[in-house]
Amino acid sequence: MPPTRYRHRLTGIAAATLAVAAVTPVTLASAAPSATVSPGTVAPGGRVSLNVDGCGTRTGRASSRAFGDVSLTPGNQEATNLFGAATVYRDAPTGAHPVTFECGGAGGRRVTVTLQVTPGAARGGLGGSVDSMSPVQIAVGGALAAGALGTGAWLLRRRTTATR
Repeated sequence: MPPTRYRHRLTGIAAATLAVAAVTPVTLASAAPSATVSPGTVAPGGRVSLNVDGCGTRTGRASSRAFGDVSLTPGNQEATNLFGAATVYRDAPTGAHPVTFECGGAGGRRVTVTLQVTPGAARGGLGGSVDSMSPVQIAVGGALAAGALGTGAWLLRRRTTATR
């Protein structure tokens, strides 16, 4: 074969190899489901949301020593996402706990993520809405709100006396 033909064949083989290499990671990435536990760090007695994507089944479950077994339900018609929620045991030991998500029945595809259990009680109270504000900021905000209410009442009263 002339050198030009070799070059055309090698170019064709290289292009085909590049196309296969470009498609292969996408195929492998979509083969395994992905899962999340939110929040990823929780105190004993806290609640977590469980989500697995890419199962392709309408049933699934999540299990961990931190909360036991939880059935997952589809989040949409196509069952691309499965959702659930769990409450972490109050006596769950602190540290990392694997959470195993299983698609379908026994023997289905699995994925494992980690849930971190921290010491202490679940935080309640104000939820951060006022916790970071200084007393001066709270007083100024209260004064502005009271002024707005007073102005509104004065305008309404003035309007009713003017219509008589």
